Amino acid sequence: MTDFLWSIVFRFLYWYISKIDKKAEVIFMNYGFSRNNHQIKLEEKDIKDRYSAQLYDYIANGTTVAGKDILEVGSGRGGGLSYITRYLSPKSAVGLDLCELAVEFCNKFHTLNNIKFIQGNAQEMPFADGSFDVVLNIESSHRYPDVDLFLKEAYRVLKPGGYFLFTDFRYKKDLGKLSQQLAATDFKLIKHELITDEVLEALRLSSTEREALIYKLVPKILHHLIKDFAATEGSPTFNNFATKEMEYFNYVLQKKAA
Repeated sequence: MTDFLWSIVFRFLYWYISKIDKKAEVIFMNYGFSRNNHQIKLEEKDIKDRYSAQLYDYIANGTTVAGKDILEVGSGRGGGLSYITRYLSPKSAVGLDLCELAVEFCNKFHTLNNIKFIQGNAQEMPFADGSFDVVLNIESSHRYPDVDLFLKEAYRVLKPGGYFLFTDFRYKKDLGKLSQQLAATDFKLIKHELITDEVLEALRLSSTEREALIYKLVPKILHHLIKDFAATEGSPTFNNFATKEMEYFNYVLQKKAA
């Protein structure tokens, strides 16, 4: 599927989920993380979203977020930022998302005292310079028209010495371009790894539950399309990860100290 068609699907999904998901069954939209089926400790209410929560846990632990002011760019349905806020104890947490319906949902559903969600563009963030200790961007940047501008904005809104936790996927042929884009910034590289195998493991372990939710919420005519979007086992997206045509990366980057 072309990037243009995927962008239409993505916008439709946000709108559709916002309209029909009255019980907030979909609060995560990432592919998840599992390494040798190790399971983090979760409250009962979070177990159904285990693998998606484990991705946030792994990425957020790329630095210390406890007591910090954090921003998630591309916060979606808010499950990830809620997990970080409840389990990892940041001082404050802000979610930024382009979709107004998603922001409205998050502010109604995620009602912790130190968390809020704001509508805005990742390429023109509505924050002052040096506003955050940590910026996270998880499985979102592949939709951005101008990644270079996004990287500049992520650098700008970080405090000196702050951390940028950046994870997403690309076709293998595009990883070199991304590396060049990051090298052109002033970020210091702390860590870079491919976690495709861990994402694949999570997708295998969660495919049955993902498909059950698709059958419950999505019209039959769209099942094949949404299975691919959700990367359920056997879908084209899942197979692209399995063959390593697409890779899932994780970066820990740091802004220069003052």
